[in-house]
Amino acid sequence: MKSHLNITVTGQVQGVFFRGSTKAVADQLGVKGQISNEADGSVFIEAEGDKVALEMFLDWCKEGPEHARVISVVSHEGELKNYRNFEVVRKGR
Repeated sequence: MKSHLNITVTGQVQGVFFRGSTKAVADQLGVKGQISNEADGSVFIEAEGDKVALEMFLDWCKEGPEHARVISVVSHEGELKNYRNFEVVRKGR
């Protein structure tokens, strides 16, 4: 059964290759969705997959890549959007 999670990660998570690393982990786990930097310095992730993959993905988000310092990870279930892949969204500044 596929689930959808909306995840907000705060801390030192921009400028440390967090989005690219998250995409690599998502691709390995078969998680679909997207990740983007937010204006407040956090990253926002929409992730879809099976329960086990999403649990592993969330565990990874709590650590992040080598130079990240994750302060908090907040997630809640959302509406399934049936993403086909995992995409890094680059917003214009």
